[in-house]
Amino acid sequence: WRMPTTEDFEELLNNCDGGDWITQNGVSGRKFTAPNGNSIFLPAAGYRYGTSIDGTGSYGYSWSSSLNTGYPNSAWCLGFSSGGAGTGGSGRFNGRSVRPVSD
Repeated sequence: WRMPTTEDFEELLNNCDGGDWITQNGVSGRKFTAPNGNSIFLPAAGYRYGTSIDGTGSYGYSWSSSLNTGYPNSAWCLGFSSGGAGTGGSGRFNGRSVRPVSD
């Protein structure tokens, strides 16, 4: 198991159908489905900033292992909501979910 890279997230976005915003076991999130039928559900766990947890049920963020080399205190993450998904940089002091992957 390992932390995904930004390249892993880009592969997910470019090669999988990520059009499904669903509720699974009472938890909202985005379901990505690969051409081979395999899928992954990422929960909209929100984010932590300081002592606040916001966006639960509406937004999800998952850390990558890739640092944003232009901004040393920032790393890349996958962000998603009911409106779509994409990658972006975020301050490493923010709380984001971790979803390891297996090769």
